[in-house]
Amino acid sequence: MGRYTGAKCRLCRREGEKLFLKGAKCYSDKCPVTRRRFPPGTQQSRRRRRMSQYGLRLREKQKVRRIYGVRERQFRQYVETAQKFQGVTGDMLLTLLERRLDNSLYRGGLASSRDQARQLVNHGHVWVNGRRVDIPSFLVKPGDAIEFKENSRGKKGVKAIVEENSKSDVPEWLERTNGQLRVLEQPITDEIQQDLKMNLIVEYYSR
Repeated sequence: MGRYTGAKCRLCRREGEKLFLKGAKCYSDKCPVTRRRFPPGTQQSRRRRRMSQYGLRLREKQKVRRIYGVRERQFRQYVETAQKFQGVTGDMLLTLLERRLDNSLYRGGLASSRDQARQLVNHGHVWVNGRRVDIPSFLVKPGDAIEFKENSRGKKGVKAIVEENSKSDVPEWLERTNGQLRVLEQPITDEIQQDLKMNLIVEYYSR
């Protein structure tokens, strides 16, 4: 199955909370989640039933997948990789997702959303350590320098993106200077404001 191309706001409404998939719209009064606090579909679907333990784990897995824009097969690979590390598997999984290049651009304020960051990477606008990287799932590491290539910095679209997000907060594991990002350390999962229950996801794949 290909990537979801429908309305992003339907995904947020399905999960019953903001997943911040549409950039500035998610923070405005136009956000459908604040206006229609029920899942999309018919009138009958508005009645929420009590979910089973399996249902809770499935919904948490789907929510995190949608936040980071990862397909099922790739997400399962992240879980399997996280299980190989020492430490809490849920924390390792979240660290891997945060280290994605598209997520790093979004967290560092060089993109309004992960979708926009993914598009910038796919189109070859982003360089890591002086080399072009066009793979959104590329995992950054401490010491990496992320920036737009020289030809792209002067484009109106890229300039507008940088100016629009110039005042956004940057997590402690990243440093932003003059439109360039530097990875200082491994992502700090405690800084993530969204309530993500990673243990439910590990339980889902361990059943």
